[in-house]
Amino acid sequence: MIRCSRFLILPVWFVVALLALGASTVRAQQTDTARVPAPIRNIQLENVDVAPSALDYSGWLLLDRDIQLELDGAIQNLYNFKYDKAEKQFRSLKRRYPNHPMPYFLLGLSQWWKIMPSNITSTQYDRGFYAYMDSAITKGEALYGQNNKNYEACFFLSAAYGFDARLHAERKDWRKATVSSKRALAYLDKSQEANDLSPEFLFGQALMNYYAPWISQEYPLLRPVLLFFPKGNKELGLRQLRSVADNGFYTGNEARVFLMKIYMNTENQPAEALPMARYLASKYPDNGYFQRFYALVLYNQGRFQECEQVSRSILDKLNRGYAGYESISGKYATYFLGSLMHRKYEDLPKAKEYYQRSIVFAEANGETRTGFYLYAHLNLARIAEQQKDPKTAARYYAVVEDKWEDRKAAEYREAKLYLKQHRKS
Repeated sequence: MIRCSRFLILPVWFVVALLALGASTVRAQQTDTARVPAPIRNIQLENVDVAPSALDYSGWLLLDRDIQLELDGAIQNLYNFKYDKAEKQFRSLKRRYPNHPMPYFLLGLSQWWKIMPSNITSTQYDRGFYAYMDSAITKGEALYGQNNKNYEACFFLSAAYGFDARLHAERKDWRKATVSSKRALAYLDKSQEANDLSPEFLFGQALMNYYAPWISQEYPLLRPVLLFFPKGNKELGLRQLRSVADNGFYTGNEARVFLMKIYMNTENQPAEALPMARYLASKYPDNGYFQRFYALVLYNQGRFQECEQVSRSILDKLNRGYAGYESISGKYATYFLGSLMHRKYEDLPKAKEYYQRSIVFAEANGETRTGFYLYAHLNLARIAEQQKDPKTAARYYAVVEDKWEDRKAAEYREAKLYLKQHRKS
């Protein structure tokens, strides 16, 4: 089963905040064994929804049904990559509520989804993203300073700090990532009393519940850091994420994205990922990120006719210059079409054309050690071998041998053996 390694990176909020904390701690321990990292407060998160006590939540935009009705179209436009239309509505909200963090956070989220299609490698929108998240933090801290029971302010502070930590971690700025991480987790702790008010508040706890044990298992070096955090409960976390996906207005799609990735990658249950991927791709047909993930799930599930349709649609939108359709989407679509031409239709000339285009797309994005790039070379080598062209086969196999990281993999051994045999001859 083909996976994209970038999909294994934890996407947003508190999980990445936790990873940023751990990564910086491990880095500090490796570079300066005499330095003792600052203690992290032990955050207590219950593994059940917390019923709110008597709270005054008048004026909370997060719970305002009229605001939700007003912003429904904007949220749809945001996830369908109609950024201008979404931002027009978010700016209208900002004019009416200039001292509330919500419009600034939503404008920052729009910048985030401009970065996402590049697998977070594009820095074009970083400045705008940081500016909006900083404004959301400033407004949120002002509200929290007026009332430390304002859990809506805590929600936006934890979210804004979490996103800020994520991008700083992606940019390898571990100091800033660590500072924002600590603050995101602290505000998550403060907001738990409001979990039962809205599924929006439950999202952060759901992520923590699922990923805390997973990180402990997958990243043993971070276990000392995890001692300061709750143990979590993966099954509960999944149930909570499904609840948020079904009921959340602002966080519903983010929960679906997490569930889609979790089932595809960490739980190795692609059949469970399929409904989430299909929902997101169908509801947001112009979101290139959702479309390529849907194509990936379809390909791995052997749904080749549907995969072909989605892949051709991706290339069509890429050629027509749709926002969010970049070289990465092209790499996916051309690889899947190359594989279908190769295996299903046995059209080798077209297969070679698509594989070569996939390689070009991968090189344009600097992704020359990932699965699609290497599998395209491997399949081109096999086609050349089938067509009695050892020189071309050796050229493609040489790339596989040079760049395949797992030296025990069958693909690496295949390339090495072929080159060894043909060097002799």
